[in-house]
Amino acid sequence: MKRNRRTPAGVLAATLLMAGLTMGAAPAPAADPDGGRVPPVTVAADPATHAALVAAAQRAQAENPNSQVRHICYAAHVQNIGWQPPVCDGRVAGTQGQSLRLEALDILVTGIGGVCADAYEQYSGWQGWRCGDDATDVVVGTTGQSLRMEALAVSVASGGVCVDGYVQNTGWQQWQCADAMQTALVGTTGQSLRLEAVAMTV
Repeated sequence: MKRNRRTPAGVLAATLLMAGLTMGAAPAPAADPDGGRVPPVTVAADPATHAALVAAAQRAQAENPNSQVRHICYAAHVQNIGWQPPVCDGRVAGTQGQSLRLEALDILVTGIGGVCADAYEQYSGWQGWRCGDDATDVVVGTTGQSLRMEALAVSVASGGVCVDGYVQNTGWQQWQCADAMQTALVGTTGQSLRLEAVAMTV
């Protein structure tokens, strides 16, 4: 799967350096690779999901008190289910073997300095990078539109990130890992295959 797009390195670095700017605001998106089609309506962070993500990150730290407080927690919005409870650090969000599409993801990191994510959506393609600093929700995908997420790209400000995706007719792909300011990419583009589940580690 090739992706001729600007990586989030510049977006994330520039955002981190801009004084007084909250990274929760969406960065300027890259040029639309699909010929200028109007993107789907994006999703704002759900307050209940945000609170659950914060609690999940706190539990992850309590379970690993000797860790370096690097955690990635994420909640999936799934067809016919809605928002699932969040999971952290390599656990599975979404479903396997149920033929249900992943529609949106809410991602929250701690101890990393920030995260950027982008989703490839049914009909509209790549949405454009969304970025957030530690403890700030980054939401990609859609809800209430019955659109499948087909691919996911993730980048972090420090250390590294690994992502795996469960794809329709394929199952789990292999873990894709990337260093800071680089892109880990899972799923497919141009094949009309739904992403059904993801797992992420930092």
